[in-house]
Amino acid sequence: STQSTGVQCQVEGGSTLFKLNYFGQEAYLTQSSQLYLETCIPALGNVYCIAQSYRAESSHTRRHLSEFTHIEGELPFITFEQLLDALEDLVCDTAQRIMDSKYGQLVLDINPNFKVPQKPFKRMDYREALQYCKDNNITKEDGTSFEFGDDIPEAPERKMTDMIGVPILLCRFPKAMKSFYMQPDLKEPIVTESVDLLLPNVGEIIGGSMRIYNEEELYAGFKREGISPENYYWYIDQRKYGTTPHGGYGLGLERYLMWLLNSKNVRETCLYPRTADRCKP
Repeated sequence: STQSTGVQCQVEGGSTLFKLNYFGQEAYLTQSSQLYLETCIPALGNVYCIAQSYRAESSHTRRHLSEFTHIEGELPFITFEQLLDALEDLVCDTAQRIMDSKYGQLVLDINPNFKVPQKPFKRMDYREALQYCKDNNITKEDGTSFEFGDDIPEAPERKMTDMIGVPILLCRFPKAMKSFYMQPDLKEPIVTESVDLLLPNVGEIIGGSMRIYNEEELYAGFKREGISPENYYWYIDQRKYGTTPHGGYGLGLERYLMWLLNSKNVRETCLYPRTADRCKP
């Protein structure tokens, strides 16, 4: 499907929105097509889109772009474990198809050591990652250990990923550090049914979660994040009039290519990279 670029709601946090004047109304460049994709589920079942997304974060890491190609999917009638299986299948099947095609040799010319990863991927909870960092002296910049509720930044996250050396499905992040729409874990509601796929040399290439499908829980998510529900009436209505357990993901194409080609910087896998300090040519 094709989604709108101009929107009036946030998906990943208000601080990374590009604002624009839309005929006198405040609007934004989309951070993600997820909310719109979810509206298609009742009629179409599994849905996906490939579109541009925009993030106004002033990040200067080797894997950040302000505009990127976002491959997103939403899947109804699944459990969290089935979502994790779907992410494994997506990465492995796509890589295998590329290597079996006429482009496989081109990949090997650039990255001679590339091998399609084996399933199942290592599955690690956020709490386990904190413990791994503590046990292996991966610390914050000030030398202290990461604690529950801390976001593990790009560099230490990549160090952990490279030390482990295999794809990692990092799961169950705290509710307080994730978006309003993520389903709380039934056994431990302080964490969410959320996942980041981390790959060696790159770090995170996919973010995903189960989505809240209960209206009251969704309102609680808005309240927690300080978001006015007004512009989300159409999203809330899906819960009001009936929906289904469902989950989804977003994959950054340029980061996937970084992994495939063993590139050192995401700017090498993008034709015209847009970053915090570059908006030309």
